This record gives sequence, structure tokens and C-alpha cells, in this order.
Amino acid sequence: MPVTLVIGTRKGLFVARSEDRETWTLDGPHIAGYEIQSAWLDPRDPRFGYAAAHHPVWGVHVYRTGNGGHSWEPLPEVPRHHDDEGPQSLRTLWCLAPGSATTPGTLFAGIEPPGLFVSHDRGDSWSRLPAFDQHPTASLWHPAKGGLAVHSVQVDGADPERLYAALCAGGCYRSDDAGASWSPINKGVRAPYLADPLPVAGHNEHRLLAHPRHGGRLFRQSHTGTWISSDAGENWHEITAGLPSDFGYALATDADSADTLFCIPEAGTQMRYPVDGRLRVYRTEDAGQHWEALSAGLPQRHVYCTVLRDGMDSDHLNPLGLFFGTSSGHLFTSRDRGEHWDCQAEFLPPILSVKATVETA
Repeated sequence: MPVTLVIGTRKGLFVARSEDRETWTLDGPHIAGYEIQSAWLDPRDPRFGYAAAHHPVWGVHVYRTGNGGHSWEPLPEVPRHHDDEGPQSLRTLWCLAPGSATTPGTLFAGIEPPGLFVSHDRGDSWSRLPAFDQHPTASLWHPAKGGLAVHSVQVDGADPERLYAALCAGGCYRSDDAGASWSPINKGVRAPYLADPLPVAGHNEHRLLAHPRHGGRLFRQSHTGTWISSDAGENWHEITAGLPSDFGYALATDADSADTLFCIPEAGTQMRYPVDGRLRVYRTEDAGQHWEALSAGLPQRHVYCTVLRDGMDSDHLNPLGLFFGTSSGHLFTSRDRGEHWDCQAEFLPPILSVKATVETA
């Protein structure tokens, strides 16, 4: 099946297309000069796609495509706390996410200052979900190095009314009523950098990922470890053992297996590059009991780039395709579950996000 990668960079958006996941064509830059924090073609209808675009002069915009990413146009509205465009209304649009398959026009957005928004008309208008940023535990939120922002929004794989959201630094939250109310889901997750090492909220979360088919299965990459949950976040089990570090950002799943996870460990909060300067993707297929390093085709000496939280994705085909981009502008692809890798681009601007979409007939 044809696969399309939407690649957000610090200087615009690129689109890579392939019929066989071996030979790729690259198109772009679209939205040239804008920093593209989050971008994707809609898995519910790949004609449509969305991009969160930032410009130091022209501000923050949501762009939309209606022709599969061949052209992009700005929308008139953005998610923001107030009608003005001041820093208390919107500093950064960190993530855009699709709603469930049962609501094809629904989108979610996470912003800084912390806020969660929903659109039911493909991004033409936005409504705030106030129960999120007004949660009693919001007093425990605090800015991290990347700011204080909602960066991960996910719909449960089995329950379209169940939503998950994560922010740095605040932790992970769940809603069981489509965003009308929220509960923190951080029980047992370590936060040794805080006065309370096991707080109800305040965690510096790097990534939260819900399995696309198995309801209640969650993965999170925290500031100090990788974690798994089988009960929608009520309880977490740390699966860092076997990885070369407890630090990283990017995660990817396999839709056919609830126990499979891919990650790219980094050397820690000060350096933030692959451990030992070797670019390796780690895979577990037994829910974190064992990890395997995958490096065939990846550089293994003096690699000092970063793969950010939205920088890796999978296509959920069989065999599984995996894709990631680096802060050095390199795009890597695999069509055999990470066993072998190919570099498809070497001189793109720093890559912020990579999202794969399968264009089914």
C-alpha cells in the first residue's frame, strides 16, 4: 500500500511518498519558513491533513490540506485561551491530533499556556475544554526546559469517549467523557527532581502514546524512565531495565501487538543525543521484559543529534514500517520492523515531527 510521510521541520513541511517503502519521492518545502511542530494526513480520510505552523513574525497558524498534502492553506482560527493573540492566549501550538473514527471532523489541539481544545469542523473553529487547565492539580504544574505545554493528545484504542493528554511539566491525564472532566494518571511514576518523588501531578513527561487498537494500553516516556500501563493509566510498570538510559523522547507502536514498543534512548538531560554517540532504535516485543538494539544501516560513531517526541512513527502494516527524523535533518526508514534502515534524506532542516499515513483504496 502507498505510504505518505508528513515531515515537519524548523523551516517548513516536506512530504515523502512511496509505493513500496523502498523508493521515496520528496516534495517541499511547503509552508516555507514556518516551524512545523506537528503535521499529519488524517488516517480517517487522507485527503485531509493538518499542520501546526509557527513564524517569528507572522505568528501561529493551523494549516490544512484537502488534496493529500499537495498544497496547504492557513485556516482563519487557532486554538487560544482568549480572543487576542497575546502570550496569555497562545504562545505555542504544540500538537494537533485526530479524534476517533466515529467523528471524522473532530480534531484536538494542545497549546502553551497549558490548554486543550477541540474542533468539530476540521479546524475551522475551536472550543476550549476548560476542565483540563482548571483541574485542581494544575497548581502543581511548572515550566520545564521546553516550556509548560500540552504536547500529547490521544484517543483510546477501543473507547472514543476516552481521551489521554500529557504536558511538560505536569504529567498525564485521562478523560472518560470526551473531555468534560479529567483525572491525573501518574500513580507510582518516579519524579525524583521534585520535592515529592511520587507526586499526583507535576511530572516532566516527554511522550504519551496510546496503542491504536488495544484499549487501555498506554506507553509513556518520562524524564526518568519508560513506562507501560494495561489499565488506562490507573497503574504503571517501569520498563526501563534493559535500555542504555532512562532518558528519551520518541516512541512508536505496532497495531498488531499490544506488547511491542520502539524507542530511541538518549544520553540524558544535559547532552540529549544517542547513548554513546550510536544511533540505535530499541525494540521490545514482550511489554518491556527484554529489549533489542536495532542498528543495521544506522551510523554508529559520533552521532550527536536528537530525535524529538514526534520524530518517530510506524505505519502499522505487516511487516511493520518504521520512520524517524533527526535534529540534523536525516530521515531514516525501515520496512522490516527496524531490522534494517535506509537514509532517505540527509540535508533537511532540523526535523521536529514525522507522521506516516497508509493511503488505502
